[in-house]
Amino acid sequence: MGDNVINFYRAGSGYGCFSNFSRHTVFYKGQKWPTSEHAFQAMKFEGTDHFLNVLKTKTPGDAAKMGRNRSLPLRKDWEGVKDEIMYEVCLAKFQQHQDIQLTLIETNDAKLVEHTTNDSYWGDGGDGSGRNQLGITLMRVRETIRNELVNKN
Repeated sequence: MGDNVINFYRAGSGYGCFSNFSRHTVFYKGQKWPTSEHAFQAMKFEGTDHFLNVLKTKTPGDAAKMGRNRSLPLRKDWEGVKDEIMYEVCLAKFQQHQDIQLTLIETNDAKLVEHTTNDSYWGDGGDGSGRNQLGITLMRVRETIRNELVNKN
C-alpha cells in the first residue's frame, strides 16, 4: 500500500458512499434496510423486538442512536461478531450497488480512513490514533469484490 490515503466520513461529502449513513439500501439477512447503518445496528438486537424497531427508524442517525442505547440488551456475542457483521453488511451494500462498487474499486490500493474525532474504533479518532475498523473493513470488501470480478472474467 502506497502513501495514497482517502479520508471519508460524512455521507454528503467526497467518498460519502463509504459512510454507513449513505442512502443506499441493503438487502441483508432476508430484510431490506434503508442504509447499512440500519442493518448493522439492528444486528445488535437480532432475535429481539428491538431488531425490527431499528428498521422502522427514520434516519441512519436514529438507527445509530437506538443501537448505542445501552438500556437495550445487546446480544451476548456482540463484541465477538461485530467486525464480521460490519464486513457482511458492507459487502452486501457494495455488491448491490454498481455505482458505488466502481467508486470503491477505483480507489485501487489507497488506504481508506474514516476520519473523525467521534469514533476511535470504527474511525481514526481524528488524529490517526484510532483503530479505523470501518476503513479496514472497506479495504477487505474492496479486495473481495476485486477477486470476484477477476474470477468472473
